[in-house]
Amino acid sequence: MPAAPFPFGRLRRWPDAEGDGLVAVDAADRLILDEAAVALAATGPDEVVVIGDAYGALTLGASHAGARGIRVHQDALVGEQALARNATELGAADAFRSMPLDATLLTGARVVLLRLPRSLDALRDIAGLIAAHAHPEVVVFAGGRLKHMTLAMNDVLREVFGRLDVTHARQKSRVLVAREPHGGGDPEPAAGREDGLELRALGGAFAGARLDIGTRLLLAHLPHAPSGGSAEDPFVDFACGTGAVAAHLALRHPSAHVYASDQSAAAVASARATAAANGVADRVEVVRDDALSRLPDGTVSFIALNPPFHSGAAVTDLLAPRLFADAARVLRPGGELWCVWNSALRYRPVLERLVGPTRQVARDRKFTVTVSTR
Repeated sequence: MPAAPFPFGRLRRWPDAEGDGLVAVDAADRLILDEAAVALAATGPDEVVVIGDAYGALTLGASHAGARGIRVHQDALVGEQALARNATELGAADAFRSMPLDATLLTGARVVLLRLPRSLDALRDIAGLIAAHAHPEVVVFAGGRLKHMTLAMNDVLREVFGRLDVTHARQKSRVLVAREPHGGGDPEPAAGREDGLELRALGGAFAGARLDIGTRLLLAHLPHAPSGGSAEDPFVDFACGTGAVAAHLALRHPSAHVYASDQSAAAVASARATAAANGVADRVEVVRDDALSRLPDGTVSFIALNPPFHSGAAVTDLLAPRLFADAARVLRPGGELWCVWNSALRYRPVLERLVGPTRQVARDRKFTVTVSTR
């Protein structure tokens, strides 16, 4: 009797934003699992690795197909949380373990299920690790939606794999199948320097080793003497990315302590490298966190935030309000949230409602900087 199909419809995105066309599983996830089905059935314990699983579809689908001891890396912490919750709901909490993106994740892997990242640099980092540390007979099933795939992805994979096959498209999705690894190596952060800041970025970090235009506008208008900055009341770089704002604050205020937070593992590693490159690592604490959950209520006087507006490859305005609300929770009465945002998203009424009185500080053709007082 054939096994019951995997219940994709039961997967949820929580704690990430839901609704407005945002989904926990899509056609690319299903196609990756279908293309890998024969290879998955032939694996033994600890031979399957999943990278880039959004909310658990690949990991739990592979477990349903018989894979055991699955090793998983998800850059986004909310993805880890969603996978854990979905696994518990489906009685599969022991089917996998979450791990960093390093050699221990890939050692001995024979099958890798990879959701293709948007960044070619991120793909290069991942492909290099697989080629360097997986089993010599590893097969990589790397898939995505056609609208987000480019021929350059094929070229990146061919840098460290001798054979690359391309599947037929299905439901606007496709899978690249890579074999015969060679070369490869552990990723190193890219280096850059702008406006007196040393910048470091691993492949998966937003904007790379440069200042994105929103951050540049925010840095140009931050206050000269913000409140706080002590060890008990640090300046906060919220959704810190590569840590440019944190390093800027630490350099401008030589006695200040800075707390930098991001849910992306690549961003956190990049921000730590940026702090070290600027000689301020002793005063900049960088943590991987879902929003600011590690900080107590009403303890901070100054927060800088450049909120994300991508959920995976989708552009959405559903992410920022959750961050605004947590900033409001953490701020002391009279504390300030300095925020830069894409002007088309019109966040000012949301900031007024969730944080407090909000005024515009600067605006250019694309971005707006505001300060909201708790």
